[in-house]
Amino acid sequence: MDITVRNSQTINGRTITTRQLEALLAVEETGSQTAAARRLGISVPVLHKYIRTIEEAAGEPVLKTTPSGSTLTEQGARIASLARSMDHRCDTERGFTVCCSPVTEDLTMSVISSLKIPGANIVVSDDQYNIRMMREDRADLAIIDDPLYLFDAEEFQMEEIGYMGMVLVDNGPSFIRYKYGAQRVAFMYLDSEDRQYTIDSETFSLPELLGSNKSFFIDEFMLTRRNLRLKSAVDPKMLRHAITAIYREETKTVSRVIKALVARNL
Repeated sequence: MDITVRNSQTINGRTITTRQLEALLAVEETGSQTAAARRLGISVPVLHKYIRTIEEAAGEPVLKTTPSGSTLTEQGARIASLARSMDHRCDTERGFTVCCSPVTEDLTMSVISSLKIPGANIVVSDDQYNIRMMREDRADLAIIDDPLYLFDAEEFQMEEIGYMGMVLVDNGPSFIRYKYGAQRVAFMYLDSEDRQYTIDSETFSLPELLGSNKSFFIDEFMLTRRNLRLKSAVDPKMLRHAITAIYREETKTVSRVIKALVARNL
């Protein structure tokens, strides 16, 4: 018997179909409405129609257009995150699953590819969501950037896999906060320095962060992997923090992945 479970959402009483949610996720993953339509095998006008249906249900925009492409608004990211979560719950045959943030995405993908784990999956989200995936038994291993979140995950086994410094780009007292990385650690540093500042916006988008003309923090590793060099107002070592793997049990596959991550010398 072949059983398939499909994912849909009801937003303000209106049903959003699986295909419409796929359109939103494709835009998030490609950063382009044209590329998203191409991936799904549909025309751009059809993709626009799907997105418009979601926006009509939500009562607000779920996408915003920038010079470099399209990104999700906070509401759009919330809908996409729930859609992705439910997709994993509907997966009746999930393989070994690792979750991480964009900070360690390249590293995690490289390790999983090199180990050739059959049926392996990688989920990219923020630390809070990744810990939730672990609690709901939808992931076998999570890579956590912000060590402060580990106090909320004491039921899991933990192993430090490396350390990262953070860059402070100082464009004045107005900050934009990136949704990923050890941001709480970074802003605690500002508080310890009695620095006067305001957090005036947040973003899921790296291009939006870099082009904001506001002050911000970003993990040095993300810049290095993209061959970007930004002048930091403080020594990145001042904002050094641990990257930690959390897991329920030390299986052979978990051990292999952690060993490979540690070997990359973060």
